[in-house]
Amino acid sequence: MQSYVSPIWRHFPSDLVSRTERCIHTACERLEDKGSGHIFFRVDDVAAPGRNIAKLMDIFKRHRIPLCLAVVPAWLSGSRWQYLKGLGAKESSLWCWHQHGWRHVNHEIDGKKQEFGASRSRLNVKRDLVLGKRRLENLMDAEFYPVFTPPWNRCSLDALQLLRELGYVAVSRFHASMPQAPRGLPDFYTNVDLHTRKERDPALGWKILLEELQSAISSKFCGIMIHHQRMNDGAFDFLEMLIRVLVKRRELHLVNYKELNRLGP
Repeated sequence: MQSYVSPIWRHFPSDLVSRTERCIHTACERLEDKGSGHIFFRVDDVAAPGRNIAKLMDIFKRHRIPLCLAVVPAWLSGSRWQYLKGLGAKESSLWCWHQHGWRHVNHEIDGKKQEFGASRSRLNVKRDLVLGKRRLENLMDAEFYPVFTPPWNRCSLDALQLLRELGYVAVSRFHASMPQAPRGLPDFYTNVDLHTRKERDPALGWKILLEELQSAISSKFCGIMIHHQRMNDGAFDFLEMLIRVLVKRRELHLVNYKELNRLGP
């Protein structure tokens, strides 16, 4: 089934390149008194082979830009892992393969979707965290990096506390997610959403997206969330154009979770 593609990826402003360049330039001007900025890209819902994940990784390979890949453990098999690993084999240092839930299944009866929400018992949450972590460790071995991205960017306080107890080095949600992560568990949050956009008006969508990007970069920390199943050719073209603009700026450092973890708080 075709995933929903936001209207902005079907309707492009004629001056999009110049608007993007101005957006990044303005953000970098606001960085002058704060020092350098760090940017990472995170792609969610990874496991199945396909054209879009191959095309996405190829863009990052060609530009030698790091990418954090959130892998759903229950969706991953040995053959699927060999396929994904093969896509990035010649540039293995670029990739940060980490955990995206366990089965990516909603367990909440009311409210917003969560796999590791407050309605579940601590025992069941711990069981699924361990199952997911163990599966990725067994399949990926040293390629697995213990960061946890909860499906739908939400999880309970019990889940966050268990992540720290189970040896995860960080969680990655969306900016200002609640509850706050406990001390000792950094939140490498995303604050720019490329593909799960809700604006129906493309002009408004582009305005808000570029504002998000400018605000995030000027704050010194920009996490860009990707959903490859929701990308069409236009979305891939924009991503590559954005990367070309970003790499020209010496004050911006494109990193992955491993480098962020080394930087510390």
